[in-house]
Amino acid sequence: MKVTIVGCSGSYPGPDSPASCYLIEADGFRMVLDLGSGSLGALQRHIGLYDVDAICLTHLHADHCLDICGYHVARTYGPAAPYPLVPVYAPADAPRRLAAAYGMPDEPGLETAFDFVPLEPGSYEIGPFTVTAGLVNHPVEAYGFRVGGGGRSVAYSGDTGESNELVKLAAGADLLLCEASFVDRPDLPSGLHLTGRQAAEHAAMADVGRLVLTHLVPWNDEATVLGEASEGGYGGPIELARSGAVYDLA
Repeated sequence: MKVTIVGCSGSYPGPDSPASCYLIEADGFRMVLDLGSGSLGALQRHIGLYDVDAICLTHLHADHCLDICGYHVARTYGPAAPYPLVPVYAPADAPRRLAAAYGMPDEPGLETAFDFVPLEPGSYEIGPFTVTAGLVNHPVEAYGFRVGGGGRSVAYSGDTGESNELVKLAAGADLLLCEASFVDRPDLPSGLHLTGRQAAEHAAMADVGRLVLTHLVPWNDEATVLGEASEGGYGGPIELARSGAVYDLA
């Protein structure tokens, strides 16, 4: 299993990275977790525009899904259109919400390019992967994912506050891509995002092999995020996500 960080900026694209997008590959199958603002362009540095076999969206905030709209244009009007429909596993309201974001609320909406599959907690067989979705702690319907295949696994928090479900999804995973949007301060809202320290605490409870801090909000000092993570009791390797970084889980 090969994991490529396409975009890791939190809330909006930053100067060095698009918003959330992760490419998971195995056996020639290419699956994308989230397709946030600005990520479609960067994705093409790693695979061809029409090489995506499946998409999983954690939730419907723009920094995790909005480039679906541009990808609809490419797959609907590209030079060899019509292209095969790409399955999109997403919260049930995704077809309506994304069509409205695109400015095309009428049927068939984005279904000319995508086959939307409503997400529920549970496991899905997607190509060579088993993808397990669990509801995490965010103000909207939001999922974390565990992707397994070939004896390897990667967990992805999506956006979440402190979450027992995330610990369950990540248990024993080789790699945890965990959001760390906040830096510690007394008045942090609950049920929204994690700090670096909280991300490391989740990684420790889940006993993961490696922790990568992602969803890094551009206004935060990344050294502070990483330093706080070092105080979370996790004994494995911790690093900051970087657009273009590749993890080969052989």
